[in-house]
Amino acid sequence: MRVCVVGGTGNISTSIVRLLLEEGHEVCVYNRGQRPGLPDGVRHLPGDRQERADFEAAMQAERFDAAIDMICYNPDDARSTLRAFRDVGHLIFTSTVCTYGVEYDWLPVTEDHPLRPITPYGTNKAAAERVFLEAHYRDDFPVTIIRPSTTFGPRWPMLRQLDCNANPSWIDRVRKGKPIVVCGDGRALHQWLYVDDAALAYVNVLGRERCFGRTYNMTRPEFGTWEEYHHIAMRVIGREVEMVGVPLSTLLAVGAPALGTCTSIFSHNTIYSPARLMRDVPEFRPRVPLEDALGRVLEAMDREGRIPDSDQSDWEDRLIAAQRRVGELELGL
Repeated sequence: MRVCVVGGTGNISTSIVRLLLEEGHEVCVYNRGQRPGLPDGVRHLPGDRQERADFEAAMQAERFDAAIDMICYNPDDARSTLRAFRDVGHLIFTSTVCTYGVEYDWLPVTEDHPLRPITPYGTNKAAAERVFLEAHYRDDFPVTIIRPSTTFGPRWPMLRQLDCNANPSWIDRVRKGKPIVVCGDGRALHQWLYVDDAALAYVNVLGRERCFGRTYNMTRPEFGTWEEYHHIAMRVIGREVEMVGVPLSTLLAVGAPALGTCTSIFSHNTIYSPARLMRDVPEFRPRVPLEDALGRVLEAMDREGRIPDSDQSDWEDRLIAAQRRVGELELGL
């Protein structure tokens, strides 16, 4: 199958491209070429999808059996994708579980749950979904929508609850025996998926007609707390330190850096059901344990020198000291 990946060098798409090649597909990626490292055998079409006329003309000049759009973020992008791949046999659109928001009617959240996004990212992705589904129901356009939950790999820093893209100096803190902050009591429920497992969904959904017009949550069925997650991460790092809980309201009031994901997702219970995806795409069976996945990320970060010195910033130390003083006052000490 001739497959075009719009993106192709990002957090998830790097694994998708690699698995497509392993499965014998002919792979082309369309991106700006700002990240090196495409595998041998991948054809690169340079371009910026925001230059819509050029993007659409380049895609229409090709003949792809399928396309995977990893960098469609809003309804205008979606309409451009429809024009670009008007003759494609199957299009996979990458949405997000952020379309659900955090006010849930039931858990685990299934794909028929009402969408109540609370961030611009989630709102724009939901609007893009509508564009694609309208095209499917109006014109029988062969689209499948995948909503990833927290999906991570070596291209990202090692996650922490405060934010998925927070300064990874927290790893250095742990190595030096310093305590770390968690939001609230760290008991918010969450799910984590490794990028190689995500690729199983994308590659094996291709060409399956029963998946046309369908939306799928993509995550592991298992879940845990952020407290449990950090204990596993510390085991991987090689040292156990104290976790100090700080309420989200306090984190916001003191201006703690990089709280974006924590305010919108990571401070809430977020459990999504992948049962529909596992039924329709039985090859999607996540198999990389969390501890192994974190080990792979840490190895890449060490190899590439991506762990900053925690001594260069003292905000976490000051916040922990203040939180401990509050605790002492509450105990009447």
